[in-house]
Amino acid sequence: MPTEKICKTVHQYNKEPLEKSDMQKLMDIAEDYRKVKNYVYDRFGGIGSLSKIYPGYTVQNEMTESGYRDTLGMPSVYFYLAVFDALGDIKSQWTRTKSRILKLLNQNENFTEEDKHYARFIMKINNAFESVLNQKPPELTAKIMKQYEALAEKTDPDRLNRYLCRQVRKYHVKLHTDRAEGFSIAERAYRYADHGIYISIKEKRKRVFVPLTDSNQYKCQLWIKLFPTEDRIEIKVPINVEVRKYEDYQNHVGVAVGMYTMMTTDKGNCYGEELGRYQLEYSDWLRAQARSYSRNRKSNPGRKKYYDKKRRLEEQLHSYINHELNRFLAEEKPETVYIMKLPKPGAGGVNKKINYSITQWQRGYIRRRLGQKCSEQSVEIVYVLGKDISKECSECGAAGRKENGKFVCPMCGYQVEEKVNAARNVKKRGQGDGVLNARSHYGQGVHRQEENRQ
Repeated sequence: MPTEKICKTVHQYNKEPLEKSDMQKLMDIAEDYRKVKNYVYDRFGGIGSLSKIYPGYTVQNEMTESGYRDTLGMPSVYFYLAVFDALGDIKSQWTRTKSRILKLLNQNENFTEEDKHYARFIMKINNAFESVLNQKPPELTAKIMKQYEALAEKTDPDRLNRYLCRQVRKYHVKLHTDRAEGFSIAERAYRYADHGIYISIKEKRKRVFVPLTDSNQYKCQLWIKLFPTEDRIEIKVPINVEVRKYEDYQNHVGVAVGMYTMMTTDKGNCYGEELGRYQLEYSDWLRAQARSYSRNRKSNPGRKKYYDKKRRLEEQLHSYINHELNRFLAEEKPETVYIMKLPKPGAGGVNKKINYSITQWQRGYIRRRLGQKCSEQSVEIVYVLGKDISKECSECGAAGRKENGKFVCPMCGYQVEEKVNAARNVKKRGQGDGVLNARSHYGQGVHRQEENRQ
């Protein structure tokens, strides 16, 4: 039986600052990469090209025939990666547009269930959706056409088709980027040697050498991210790693996530108790720098030291988070982790300092890293609904109150630290009826709905 593997991203960094001339050669590639993406966005991002983006070979052929690569003088190895990168962005944009329309459709009380069923069917079948948007009769296979006709008989298809067209015109946008911050690179465009990497440039048979801080070598598609003001690059490498399984990982752990103490378990164990200090230090420094820069922008426009320290503070914060997550997994030995689905950030309050601190809360990073680490160690994550979870007594289920960091139940007299009470409720809901539809297996809390390619 083959060993199960997952993908993770590792990073490589240049050992020495790049020379200005070498950085400019890499920036030239990134700029051409940006131009190609914008060309694809503009040409294939609208409704007229919806039928061409799946699976994408039509776009590739048309871009080849356009002669745009020769106009830029861009190596083909970068040109086609930019084309398919832009194509992926366009597909993602259409997915976001459809999700927005589906949400509005489900909330619209003027539509019957038959109307909604028809509209969902149209958006699911790419050929039908493209035909509706371009006001053409759908060309479907016999089986799909039979389903389409059966649904159309129960509703007013013209009315719903016009609705879909209006919503697409309103919410779908063509993408555009003004940032030339990096580019993808295929295996035949680079070579590891001499404790560094040789990267192909626009000049034929010429490469830029970048010494690296490690001697690791990879054979896959890389992403080169450029930091021209800092004379450095960052290489992102996707690699497949084997999933580790531990026989002693058998516990079921409920977790409450906080801004000051990162994680509190249902048994009262705390991890990341210094997170609040790190985040306050980071947010206070950012606020001070923002005020200083606003006052002295004309006389002191340089930002190199600012970005260097900002990066150091972020790396320090992220290093602490990863260390505490590793400690959590090693000490709790979980088979399943129950965690509350965190709400989206709400409107700011009166205190600007608190607002600034909350905006710097690394909860998204914590969630991603916990998911990745659980995936690597065969730990299941279950996200649960969190409505009123901190107000409910984990002992008897009655509504209680918080007093000086403790939860007090007026019904049964139960008292405990409020985060522990929340973590116990998370575990109870996870093992009961409060589980979200996205029950995650090995840390991946997203169920992907495959699109019908008919």
